[in-house]
Amino acid sequence: VQLVESGGGLAQPGGSLRLSCVASGFTFSTYHMTWYRQAPGKERELVATISRFTSITGYADCVKGRFTISRDNAQNTVYLQMNSLKPDDTAVYYCNARLRNLEYWGQGTQVTVSS
Repeated sequence: VQLVESGGGLAQPGGSLRLSCVASGFTFSTYHMTWYRQAPGKERELVATISRFTSITGYADCVKGRFTISRDNAQNTVYLQMNSLKPDDTAVYYCNARLRNLEYWGQGTQVTVSS
């Protein structure tokens, strides 16, 4: 099982980044997918989630209207489009796959928002 994130990097405030997470080793379409993030000295927090089958989405209040989660089951990939980035969005972003008691994590990708 693998979850491989990419797309992180340095962005200016107000800028955009698009994160990708490619899954392998399990039936991607049957798993709920979630992006989490963890800033230095803070606990890991849920950013956005997308359900299996129906692709119903949910967002943390702090990213609503700025971030969009989506999935492509044919490509075994989940995305996080991040717009209007703020310095407070600086964190390591992790991809998570969950189905009942099964859970997998990616290694994370660093996002830094700074001028």
